[in-house]
Formats: sequence, C-alpha cells, structure tokens
Amino acid sequence: MAPPSSTAPVADDPRAVDRALGARLRAGEVAAFDALYDRHATRLHRILCRLGASRESAEDILQETWLRLAANARALPDDTDVGAWLYTVARNLLRDGTRNERRRAVLTPPPPAPSPPEAEEARRAARADVQRLEAALASLPEASREILVLVGVEGMSPAEAGALLGLTAETTRQRLHRARAQLAEALDGRSERP
Repeated sequence: MAPPSSTAPVADDPRAVDRALGARLRAGEVAAFDALYDRHATRLHRILCRLGASRESAEDILQETWLRLAANARALPDDTDVGAWLYTVARNLLRDGTRNERRRAVLTPPPPAPSPPEAEEARRAARADVQRLEAALASLPEASREILVLVGVEGMSPAEAGALLGLTAETTRQRLHRARAQLAEALDGRSERP
C-alpha cells in the first residue's frame, strides 16, 4: 500500500479538510457544498445563538451565509479556510443585524418534562445557573463573548479560535485571559445581588 499523498487532507486537520472541500467547491462539485454544510451549519447556528442572535435570526443569517458561499465559491482563493470564511461572513452579518436592531436576546433552556420534586428542584437550580451564566456572558463586550463562546462553549482550542478570528497566538491568549476575568467579575457581581 502506498503512503498517503502529501496533498491529501489529513482527517485530523479540520482546516486541511476544509481547504480540500473548498478546492472541490471551486471546481463546481455540489457534494463539496453539502459536505461543508454538514461540517459547519450546526456549529455556526449554535455560535450565532450564543453571540446574541435569536434562533430565527440565526437561521436567517445562516441561510444568507450559505447563499454567499454558493455565490462566491468559484472566486475564493486557493488557500481559503472555508470554515473560517463561513464564520467571518456569519459574524459580519450578525454584527450588521445587531447594529440595526440594537438588542440582544438571551437564550433560556426549554422547560423540562415533569419529574419528582427533588429532581425538579435540582433542575430549577441548574436552570437558574445557566440563565445567570447566559446573562453574564451577554453582558460582556463582543470580542470577549466571542472568544469565550468559541473556546468554552464550542470546545475549540485557543489556537483554533485565534485562527478563526484572525488573531496572533499572543493576542488570543490575552483576549481569552481578559474575557475569563470579565466573565468571573460579571458572575460575582450578579451573585451578590438579591
């Protein structure tokens, strides 16, 4: 068996996979678009919601993002990290919409199914903690909220998040450190209120 080609994407390198899918998309391969959608749509929707979009707005932004990819696919440079490109387009659309709306939605979890009183009390306390965290996260500046969502919620490494945001390693480290401190301060301030 021959060793793998140096041009074949390594399955463990998501950016290499995205670049390979981007090359196939530029060549007009519809299956590449579908594969990119499968890889990124759910995560993009989650990120948009965590960054303040309502579910409906996130769906609209997501649809517009995919339309823009379809319209611009053949013009993307060869080295385009399509995942980062999609995220950037979605983030810019969210910012544009936020500027127009000037409001942020805070998500609340759906109501749980009925359960015994002890479990219900535990769920109520957990819901309160989640709402407190969501409110604290929503109160942070956009750059801080963004890095925390990518690293803390989406599970990206700081290096992945930094690459997605176009930041140097040092800037990513500083922004993440500052964002964590801001979140801790926001949570401490909320816990002291009656």
